Order: sequence, then C-alpha cells, then structure tokens
Amino acid sequence: MRVLFVNENLGGHATMHLHLRQVLREEYPEIEAHFLDVPPPSLLRMAVGSQLPFLGRHDLDLQPLRAQLAASAWVRSRLRGHEAEFDAMHAYTQNAVLLSAGTLRRKPSVVGLDSTNARNAYSLPYREPTRWTEHMLRPAMRFETAVFRSAGAIVAKTDSAAASVRDQYGVQDSRLRVIRPGIIPHEADPPAAPGTLRQYLPRMVFVGTQLERKGGNQLLGVHQRHLADHCELVLITRERIPQGRNLTVVNDISPGDPRLWEILRSSAVFAFPSRIDAFSVAVLEAMEAGLPVVACSVNGVPELVADGRTGLLVEPGDDRHLLASLRALLDSPATRARMGAAGRGRVLEMFDARREAAEEVATLREVVARHRAEGAALGHAPRYPRGSLRRRPPHRART
Repeated sequence: MRVLFVNENLGGHATMHLHLRQVLREEYPEIEAHFLDVPPPSLLRMAVGSQLPFLGRHDLDLQPLRAQLAASAWVRSRLRGHEAEFDAMHAYTQNAVLLSAGTLRRKPSVVGLDSTNARNAYSLPYREPTRWTEHMLRPAMRFETAVFRSAGAIVAKTDSAAASVRDQYGVQDSRLRVIRPGIIPHEADPPAAPGTLRQYLPRMVFVGTQLERKGGNQLLGVHQRHLADHCELVLITRERIPQGRNLTVVNDISPGDPRLWEILRSSAVFAFPSRIDAFSVAVLEAMEAGLPVVACSVNGVPELVADGRTGLLVEPGDDRHLLASLRALLDSPATRARMGAAGRGRVLEMFDARREAAEEVATLREVVARHRAEGAALGHAPRYPRGSLRRRPPHRART
C-alpha cells in the first residue's frame, strides 16, 4: 500500500513524524510510505500570513487562517495531478489540507489533528481574543468542516481534541478515532536519577522552537526574577536569547539529536508552561527521561501529565502558581524521583510510537477497504489523474 503522509511540520510535528517513519521502515515493509513535509514559510508565505497592525489588535485580520491557507496552497500545488501515485493519504494536521478537500474525497484518506481552530482561536499567546474572534473564526471552521466531511476517518491525538471535533464540528463517532501520540523509547540507557546532576545547581530545562508560543518567555522571566540563584535554566530553542544569570541557551538541536536525551537525563525538572499546546512530544521525551513535568492545564496536556503523580499542572499565565510548583520540585529530590519514575512508566505504558503506528496503519487499511467497497457498489473504481509524485523530490522522503 502506497501512503502519502502530509506533515504540517510545526513544532513537535517533525519529531512525531520522525518516530513514525522509523517504525514504518522497521516494522511495516508492506507500507510504501512517502512524506510531504511543509517547508518553513517563504517570504511570500510570511507576508500572506503576517498580522495587520490595526486589524490584528482587534482580531479582525484573519491572520491565523491566512497563514494556514498559505501553507495549504503549497500542499495543494504538490498534490495537483499526482494522486495516482498513492493508494491512500494521511494528513497531519487538517490545516495542511484546508484547500485539498477534493483530494480527500477522491482518495482513501485519514486526517489527524491535535486541536481545532475553534479551540486555538481563544488560546493563541500572541493575540488576545476580542468580541470579534467568534465572527473571524467562522471562515476557518468552514474550511475545516469541508476537510472533516471529505476524509474517510478523523484521528484525534487526545480526548480533548476529539471532543472539539465531535461537539463543535458535528463529526460522528463512527468516523472519529483517538490515537495517542507516541515516541520510540530508549532501550540502552536507563534514566539518570532525577536530581543527580553534573553541576552544583539543579538544572531546569525547556524545549520550544518559539518561546512566546510555548511559554518560554514566561518561564524565563520567572527564572531570572526568582530562581536564578537556585537553579540553572536550559532553553532549547531556535530563538536568540540575551545572556542571563545561570541561563544556558541551545540553538542547534534538531529532532533526533542525541544531545537532547543527554540534557534531559542530566536535568531535574522539565518546565513547559505553554498555553496553546494540545499535547507535546517534548513533554513525552522529558517524562521518558525520568523528569517530573510542570505544564499548563490546557487542552490535552492533562492527558499526558498526571497532576500530582508525574508532575504538576498550573493555570496558564499564572506566574505565582508556576513559581510555587517549580520550587516544590526543585526543593524536593525525593518528590522529583517519585514523579520522574511514574512519568517514565506512563510513557512506556501509554505513549509508545509502535502502538501509535499500529493503530494508524489499521485505520488506513480500514479506510482503503471501505473506499474500495463503496467504489465496487457504484459499479466502477474511482478514477484519478495521472502523474508522478516522484517528479517533485524536495520535502519528500521515501521510507
């Protein structure tokens, strides 16, 4: 079965697909997988998706939707005329295929998502919702609804995301699946005991490409004002950060880099106060390394972090709550060890990429079989345009 995996490629999407590619390559030789990764935005895409100064302040400029449509237009241009090259398509997320509902109807297709625009519109850290947000949301929801109606199955990564698809978009349970995200666990090295560090101060670590979107700026402020003399903060990000007290910035780590594992294993706490994440692969990686996690109680994050057992959940934007939770863990090696061990066990039990891949493959097979049966019932097989996806090799990897 030839499957095209379209990856929106934002944040943790790259890491998640890295694990998926490896599992498919090693355990599913019958799946001929191709990956179409949306590249970083060009100058044109950045211009199309930029905020408009006055309108953006009132959430009247449709900025999130314009950025999504620009990326979706890139995907549609790569798909046009090449549908015959694959037997099924898996798109992650729905925003990458907002302009490809026709392809989703014609091909056996699965659309995966971690959240919806109906939820994200009220939690974007760089723009506050206004009385106009509800009205500006409607065009985005129309595009999403067309995608959901066209796909053979919808796969949500969390119960929270599934509830939004069901309740706010009217997708029936028969077409909706919950397949939790996963990572490939490390087998060689057990996690270092939380709190056993290579420096005198305990180390607190954060991972996020964009600090504002992931809560990194809030964490940095809390650390510099209150915790700089009590712990080292390591920010793993693509952004350039000015020097600070007991602050280390790592700008050159990409998905799959073994240095991330070493940094996590030598740290005491993983802090991730993102207000927008529906789930976080970085949180799973930290838990697998035996770290307790401090994260915001938003979207599907409570489905990853068991509050009081594998970490502590805080209210988004609450500096006092964040500081108190970080101090509670930094001051108690025993609590860190207990929560870290529980977190690692939770990842091994619930968030293994091999289980995720098995469920995704089963869903794809189900959609393909149903599509063929429907075509046979109509007395003909679906007809697709000729073309060769291999003519466009950039941003596509075959496993």
